[in-house]
Amino acid sequence: MATTTIARHHGRRADDPDTTEEMRLLITLPDGPKKERLRQRVITAWLPLAHRQAVRLRERGEQLDDLKQVAALGLVKAVDRFDPERADAFEQFAIPTITGELKRHFRDHTWDVHVPRRTQELRNKVRKAVRELSTTLDGRSPTVAQIAGHARLTEEEAVLGLEALETYRSLSLDVALDRSGDNDDYTLMDTLGSADSRFGLIEDREAVKPALARLPERERRILYLRFFKDMTQSAIAAELGLSQMHVSRLISRALARVRAEVTRNADEEYRAAA
Repeated sequence: MATTTIARHHGRRADDPDTTEEMRLLITLPDGPKKERLRQRVITAWLPLAHRQAVRLRERGEQLDDLKQVAALGLVKAVDRFDPERADAFEQFAIPTITGELKRHFRDHTWDVHVPRRTQELRNKVRKAVRELSTTLDGRSPTVAQIAGHARLTEEEAVLGLEALETYRSLSLDVALDRSGDNDDYTLMDTLGSADSRFGLIEDREAVKPALARLPERERRILYLRFFKDMTQSAIAAELGLSQMHVSRLISRALARVRAEVTRNADEEYRAAA
């Protein structure tokens, strides 16, 4: 069996292995322990090549260890599919296979928010344009027009790509926002608003305003003292010179009139809308 040697001829990296003989032997061996041992030896020899492809894409936000695993999977596929009778150099076949596996990983697994493939492509073009332009603008952020021109996109496409930069990763509502680490209990959830039950109260007040305006003056005043000043029926009776029982009857009668009018108006609005 041929041994793995280090290729040093022109056009290849000095540390790229020469596994030509091993590759030729692989396709002739039947499945079994001997073939598997040789296969693993070839894969191990070419792992540095796979890791180099992963390092090239580490700036896209993924953990390098995860990218190396994906690249290794691409390498395995390349070893299993390579036919030395059809290709001269394994690395010329392996690199597209490995990078293709990495690109599929980015497309299918690293987007927390699902976006069309075209949008993902725009994001990559915009990200590259921003990075390249930032080196020539003295630290200033490039404009949309500059990004579009550099990436050969329309300004609308550049804007879409910039928006996609923000959707690449979603943020948990439970993430701590205190970067100093002093208050882990303060999370993104604490900054979000919630439904205000008083909106319903506003609608109710607007609905009863016309009905209240049509009540007699004394009944309007009694309702005002009871529900806006939070006075008891006894206190209202003492202020107006009435008995507490009479105040109670006036409140009940006024509320019944208001309720009937509001219900009638709501029914009329519903029929008109229908």
